[in-house]
Amino acid sequence: MDEVRRRIRLKHYSLRTEQAYTGWIRRFIFANEKRHPRELGAAEVEGFLTRLAVEGNVAASTQNQALSALLFLYREVLKIDLPWLKEVVRAKRPRRLPTVLSRDEIAALLGLMDGRPWLIANLLYGTGMRLMECLRLRVKDVDFARNEVLVRDGKGGKDRRTMLPRVLVEPLQREIERARRLHERDLSAGFGETRLPHALARKYPRAAREFAWQFVFASENRSSDPIDRRERRHHFDDAILARALQRARRQAGMVKPVSAHTLRHSFATHLLEDGYDIRTIQELLGHKDISTTQIYTHVLNRGGRGVVSPLDRAG
Repeated sequence: MDEVRRRIRLKHYSLRTEQAYTGWIRRFIFANEKRHPRELGAAEVEGFLTRLAVEGNVAASTQNQALSALLFLYREVLKIDLPWLKEVVRAKRPRRLPTVLSRDEIAALLGLMDGRPWLIANLLYGTGMRLMECLRLRVKDVDFARNEVLVRDGKGGKDRRTMLPRVLVEPLQREIERARRLHERDLSAGFGETRLPHALARKYPRAAREFAWQFVFASENRSSDPIDRRERRHHFDDAILARALQRARRQAGMVKPVSAHTLRHSFATHLLEDGYDIRTIQELLGHKDISTTQIYTHVLNRGGRGVVSPLDRAG
């Protein structure tokens, strides 16, 4: 398992991917009476994935994640090229339309939030960022002069730019000033070093202690880094935001499910409603394929010609 973690970090996979992959590999080994994966083959892998679907009743995305973990184990860690792995069929993910809030629902939801969760939720809806892209935002990547946010190392390892809503300039400046005070306090206490992505810590040894590299949404307290166990100040806990969103949803009397990603879906849909072209929205969202962005045209019922029901014309 140590070698699994080493290979994952060598390839710069995220901590969450590391946790997911090691979890699935451990479950696979235990499901086969702790036999070494070298002794296992197609029957065991297919049996494990089948039990997940039939007995565990997991979603297709979960089953595919388990398969990806096992593919990584055999190809990258054990260096075993097993032709039968290519024949293992990935579960087909159902195509579902995203949940989107109306503008009134967005206003009601955000109006019932306060503090840092309010600012983060507004930033998610106002910029279209993914949750972790927002929480991992560094001070240097907020450009107030150009009203832009630079999203570093987004999904697929790509950078992109998105707009910074003008109404969030002052609240975000106050948040950055708060981060500055926390950083100065950490430096005085002998800390103040943040985790840098990939090998930047070796390339720029002093950068980790510079304010520019600190998280905008710095956590209240320092904690032990799960990778190297060094005490650092990490970013805001996403679980706190999730609870704040659910609390606001209940207070607003909404029956729709609401998550941080719902705000991103609403951002894209509302831009389409305002007449922005789909290529622009694709760039703002950081989608690799235009077909991913086109799903929002179906949310609007504007696929093709935007058909009007004959019942609405009957009167």
